[in-house]
Amino acid sequence: MKLTAYSNYALRSLQLAALRAPDLIRVDDVVRVHGLARPHIVKIVHELGRAGFVKTQRGRGGGFRLACPAEEIVVGDVIRLTEGPLDVVECFNPASNTCPLIGVCRLSRGLHEATRAFMAVLDDLTLADISANRDQLLGRIATVEKGAPAPTRSAT
Repeated sequence: MKLTAYSNYALRSLQLAALRAPDLIRVDDVVRVHGLARPHIVKIVHELGRAGFVKTQRGRGGGFRLACPAEEIVVGDVIRLTEGPLDVVECFNPASNTCPLIGVCRLSRGLHEATRAFMAVLDDLTLADISANRDQLLGRIATVEKGAPAPTRSAT
């Protein structure tokens, strides 16, 4: 399974908002911390706001913050918003399926089961869970904000 960069950026934006709650987060904060393109983050924050995950405040002192406690934001819900249907293979979508094996293919059934298991894990994960190591995350963010590259892990 591979999620889009859009989903990753949405989760990173929410995670930063959780780490800095209840303060407002500016789009430029997300851009600077994660090295992302500003137009992408603007679009993501807008969509997260429309979906009720964040509250946005326009204007010079504007930004965004979580619309509800981090414990109530389920990662699986964010992924459903940003990814839409997880049609891992063509036969998952009856409207565009051309496979003659639909209904008898064990591969399709296995991939459906794998997708359900994948989403079950994400449905058991909240924004609070992915922000629980707050001190470590904020320490790494502080390093990046000071202009130093984020430490990398070795391949061992």
